[in-house]
Amino acid sequence: MASVSIAIIGHNESGHLRELLPRLKWATEIVYVDCDSADDSYLIAQKAGCKVFRQPNNPNLNVNKSFAISQSTSDWIFYLDPDERIPENLAEEIVSKISHPDSYRAFFVKRKNHYFGKWLKHGGQYPDLQLRLFERNYASFPQRHVHERLQVRGKVGHLQNDLLHFPYLSISQYLQKFDFYTSFEANYLAEHGLEANFWNSGRFLIFIPTSRFIRRYFFKLGFLDGWQGLFAALFDSINFMVRYFKLKEILKNKKDIR
Repeated sequence: MASVSIAIIGHNESGHLRELLPRLKWATEIVYVDCDSADDSYLIAQKAGCKVFRQPNNPNLNVNKSFAISQSTSDWIFYLDPDERIPENLAEEIVSKISHPDSYRAFFVKRKNHYFGKWLKHGGQYPDLQLRLFERNYASFPQRHVHERLQVRGKVGHLQNDLLHFPYLSISQYLQKFDFYTSFEANYLAEHGLEANFWNSGRFLIFIPTSRFIRRYFFKLGFLDGWQGLFAALFDSINFMVRYFKLKEILKNKKDIR
């Protein structure tokens, strides 16, 4: 019978881990990599029977995701974030698929996003396809960008049941993650030589934010998700403006050092 490992990384995720880990007993093993947590995340994972490791909190999360995957020993691996949940019907489908994969090496799963008390159904938020289930040694992260997708060597299928995602329990938590991701993106742009000039100012401050907001909020019907849909579409567009302003700050600091 095929086996499956759940690979997880976390930084100060004790609240999520207490709820998540007891629901994963159906898996063959759980590999948890703690990334410099200041809370008791490591101990919670240890007491839950996970294979636990400690790694530095690398801003490129895929470095530690790759480490977690490398420590997994099962035939199949499902990468899972601490703020995600695998409901019973999805767990049953996973076990069924890996037992009879029909030449597939990996599977997409539909992720359902929960924003501030509401499941988002529009605005490009559902189905939020994620490539998470894959056969060992047939997929890997390039480790170049925080939002990159697993690269698979072989045929990819689709699971039918939803993966549940609870990324933002409060506005404050959203803004903390927003700050983290925009800082990563700004540094990524700086490392790849993007200049703060007239053309790029127009792209990042006007064209990209405006076109993304119109597409997500109006064309993809984000307005049907209430104020949460407005929030999601608005901050998706503002993201590009903030990362560009942070880029300008990085470039200015580098110039001042010289």
